[in-house]
Order: sequence, then C-alpha cells, then structure tokens
Amino acid sequence: MAALITRSLRYNIKPVGSLRPFEALAESIAYQQLSGKAAKTIWERVRAIYGSPKSLKPRDVLATPDERLRAAGLSASKTRALKDLAAKTLDKTVPSARLLLKMSDEEIITRLTTVRGIGRWTAEMLLLFDLGRPDVWPATDYGVQKGFAKTFGRRKLPTPKQLFRLGEKWRPYRSVAAWYFWRALDQQKPNRFD
Repeated sequence: MAALITRSLRYNIKPVGSLRPFEALAESIAYQQLSGKAAKTIWERVRAIYGSPKSLKPRDVLATPDERLRAAGLSASKTRALKDLAAKTLDKTVPSARLLLKMSDEEIITRLTTVRGIGRWTAEMLLLFDLGRPDVWPATDYGVQKGFAKTFGRRKLPTPKQLFRLGEKWRPYRSVAAWYFWRALDQQKPNRFD
C-alpha cells in the first residue's frame, strides 16, 4: 500500500462547494453502465433540452415527455429513474444539500436508495465524490476490488463481503483507501463514472 501511495496522485477529494443533489444524481443515472464518452454525449443532449447548464429542475424533468428524453439517448428505464428522482426530490425524499450535510452516511444511503435506479453504489459515489466523506467503502465497486487484488498480488478478486471485512483496517479513512485502489489501475485523475 505504501508503494502504491508513493507512485500515485495524492488523494484530493474535497466536498463540492455548491452541491445540487438532484443534478448530481441525475447525471449518475445517465452515466450508469455506459462508457464515459457515450454517457457524456447523452448527458449533454439531455442538458440541452433544458437550456443552460444550471437549469435542470425536477419540475421541468417531470413535464418533459418521455419520448423527448428517449430521443436524447436515455433508455426507458433511465427515463423512469430520472422522473422518479425528480418526483422524490420534490417530495423531499431526496434531501437538500443543506440537509445532506447534517445526515450520516447510512441515513443518506437509506433515503437515496428508495429512488428508482439509485443503488448503494450510486449513493456511495455521491458521498465520496460530492460530499467528500472520508469513510466511504464501496466494496461492490469492481475497480476497488481489482485495485485491491493488484496491490496485494491476489489472483482472485475479493468478493464484496470479503472486501467489506478487509476494509475495516482503513476505517475511518476508507475513502482514501478506495481512491488509491482506483489509482492502482491507472495513474490518471479519477472520473466517478469511468
């Protein structure tokens, strides 16, 4: 681990200054299970429906015909997920940025995973990359699993359950460990959607 840290970019995740949970989670939904390049193109088309980059609003998304979002490249399931996110943002199931800052990681995960298309991994990425939480351990993340195996010379990837247990040694800074396991796979600046 020390060798990995020495040759890697320095851990530099900081909380996003003006977090807009709806937009961050909407982008996460758009990027799911796609290459970064394809997802970026689709996300730009979706954003173009609403004009300026700061104008993505839940009410507008709910008012947008599904066909228009589909024409931008969103699948039917991602369109349903985006609309559910919009509805649950308006009914306050999705906490405001101010409330997120006061909530525990598990409280946030519990609330966000009630939204269609948002699982634990997506919630963990918001905690880690947007809120800058120091002790997020995405044990189901393939990159973290692979980086752990590479760092410690293991032929088999650890299961999420094994990795969760192994991650206890880095508590309360498991976000830092996850960051470095991603760095074990490439030495480029991380992209939360790659």
